[in-house]
Amino acid sequence: MKSIFNGKDLKQWNTPEGNIWWSVDAGVLWAKSDLEKQGSILWTKKNYKDFVVQMDFKFGEGTIDSGIFMRGDDEKNAQIQIGESGSLKRDMTASPYVPKSGYPVEAHGIQELLKLDDWNTIKAMARGNTYKVWLNGKEVMNYTLENANLKGPIGIQLHPNREMSIQFKNIFVARL
Repeated sequence: MKSIFNGKDLKQWNTPEGNIWWSVDAGVLWAKSDLEKQGSILWTKKNYKDFVVQMDFKFGEGTIDSGIFMRGDDEKNAQIQIGESGSLKRDMTASPYVPKSGYPVEAHGIQELLKLDDWNTIKAMARGNTYKVWLNGKEVMNYTLENANLKGPIGIQLHPNREMSIQFKNIFVARL
């Protein structure tokens, strides 16, 4: 796996214009909502076809609603949820969210695996139309999205309309 976050800056990412949401401190990527709660997505500069992305995350303050966009952000792409679903009002970590379709499946065993006050490791794979997710070393989700986009960037989300912060580190990707 190759690092896509050097722990020093965001040179490997496309940062949003007027970035006030994403910062790096002591090797950790911080996402924090602004006063208007606009939200933001940090995108990789490269596109990926079949890949595995892995990162450590730690919940911060507020109601955490984040996720990993797998190949873009339209209805033909799954987003792997981290934290509480705004629509379901409960934690859906490691479950796929598909715009216009909601949550087609729910990851299993999350309550036993998720550490709310410590670092967690999430690994998500996209191979063809199939998505798999591991949380803290255990496979928790397997889903096939018909007609999925098969190439696009990886994104990390800071959901709008939330007052929250979340931290990330050790972000790696491997092409399959």
